[in-house]
Amino acid sequence: MNTQPPFRADHVGSLLRPKELREARLQFKRGEIDAAALKRVEDAAIKTVAKMQEDIGLQGITDGEFRRSSWHMDFLYQLGGVQKVDSNITVHFHSDKGDVDFTPSGLRVVDRIRLDKCIFGDHFEYLRSVTRGTPKLTIPSPSMIHYRGGRAAVDTKAYPDMEAFWTDLGAAYADELAELGKRGCTYLQLDDTSLAYLNDPTQRDYVKSIGGDPDAQHRVYIKNINRALSKKPSAMRVCTHLCRGNFRSGWAASGGYDHVADALFNELNVDGFFLEYDDERSGGFEPLRFVPKGKFVVLGLVTTKRPELEHKDDLKRRIEQAARFIPLEQLCLSPQCGFSSTEEGNELTIDDQIAKLRLIVETAREVWG
Repeated sequence: MNTQPPFRADHVGSLLRPKELREARLQFKRGEIDAAALKRVEDAAIKTVAKMQEDIGLQGITDGEFRRSSWHMDFLYQLGGVQKVDSNITVHFHSDKGDVDFTPSGLRVVDRIRLDKCIFGDHFEYLRSVTRGTPKLTIPSPSMIHYRGGRAAVDTKAYPDMEAFWTDLGAAYADELAELGKRGCTYLQLDDTSLAYLNDPTQRDYVKSIGGDPDAQHRVYIKNINRALSKKPSAMRVCTHLCRGNFRSGWAASGGYDHVADALFNELNVDGFFLEYDDERSGGFEPLRFVPKGKFVVLGLVTTKRPELEHKDDLKRRIEQAARFIPLEQLCLSPQCGFSSTEEGNELTIDDQIAKLRLIVETAREVWG
């Protein structure tokens, strides 16, 4: 098994919230408990879920994103210059049970972007204190501050020139990575929907509608993620997770990785790629032929959207199929996405979640030893 991230058996990050945590968050929103009381519940839940991951045999341990309501907005709102706005953005999700709309609060860049403090640094330090494994922190990719609103979400008084926006955003992220490195973070994941969404022609039409270049937008994002990595400590391994949407077992985009593959794998300066491959929406493994030596692909073959447990032989067969395009030693295994990208969670139980994580560990041991 790998001794450094990404690990042969890995997972994306978010985990289903236990009942006591969900109840405490509701009590906090209603003003029935204070922030200190909520933190005590969060601390206990994170300690328990870290042990669960260790007991299963996972090497990369997350806090399940238990302190967040959303995988990305809780981070983005803490960047200096970013303001939460009342106007909601409606995202259409599709699932086996029908469609559902998600309307998160929006954001607007109203001043020069900066890092006022290390975001999630305290989250990481607590996780590190309660696990013997490698603590893994997940944060949204810098692309996520731009993708949904485009130029219209960036005040022209703050940024008459968009190149200055990208420069400041990259610098803020670079400072964040440097600060996390000082706190001992050696495993970081940048979660990104844009680089997966752009494989979907309807999403490229959307990019055009907000003033972007649908054929080149992925290269803009790759360039600026690399800016964010400019101060990455040498001991820190960074992966990115490409997601086509994950809300209450729903998805938002479809399409294989063909549109972005060459630039993604050869120009993005990360150590590994967590890729969704749980159903036909993800396309085939052919784009993996672009992955250069030295980089890893974590195959998201186990779905987090349905409770049914995959068959081990089917997973092995899919790994063999992927290995026709990339050497087996550059592959790892994980769920296709998080189990709870928002606090609502996907439509399965914690026992279902544990069974899927255990299956991943067992399969990885049998494939890679």
